[in-house]
Amino acid sequence: MTQDELKDAVAAAAIDEIRPHLARDTVLGIGTGSTASRFIDRLAELRLDFAGAVASSEASAKRLRDHGIDVLELNSVGTLPFYIDGADEVNAHLHMIKGGGGALTREKIVAACSQRFICIADASKRVERLGNFPLPVEVIPMARSYVARELVKLGADPVYREGVVTDNGNQILDCFEFPIDDPVAMEARLNGIVGVVTNGLFAARGADVLLLGTDQGVERLTPQ
Repeated sequence: MTQDELKDAVAAAAIDEIRPHLARDTVLGIGTGSTASRFIDRLAELRLDFAGAVASSEASAKRLRDHGIDVLELNSVGTLPFYIDGADEVNAHLHMIKGGGGALTREKIVAACSQRFICIADASKRVERLGNFPLPVEVIPMARSYVARELVKLGADPVYREGVVTDNGNQILDCFEFPIDDPVAMEARLNGIVGVVTNGLFAARGADVLLLGTDQGVERLTPQ
């Protein structure tokens, strides 16, 4: 199967995962990226079965609206039953690196407000140790150079993602050559650097279910 076919397969599996739990007052949390976009496209067929969605980016919000799905503000909703999103890397504990598309802060906020995080990914995203994919760190613009120096002290090679401004008006440093042995501890340590908004480690609040697309079909995995 091609990577696109694997993404379609996990998007369909996610629909099957949530369909029995939908009600007219259900509000879903929706992520950002190519796999999440395929899920949104499939979700359109169920748009009359739930109330709407909270989007983790302006791009996802537009795609939802284009399909006739109401987009709601998180502050007016509260707790969400499900958050469905992809990952750039995911390990056996369902800790993830996310934020390749630059939406890590809003993704982390919506995930934190959700009862269950369903991660949808193709098999290429599963790794033994996080860190081969560059870890994004969202920073306040005036703190970018300071944060970069602090990241170097931690062993990372931070690279400014030029020309990128997040939906929150901030900038991103991508940490290369940064293998991560303890994602939970590193997530907290990075967030403790002054000027960091958040980082792309989703470990303190990892996924509850991973729907992993493989050539043998979609595997449903839970944290080890």
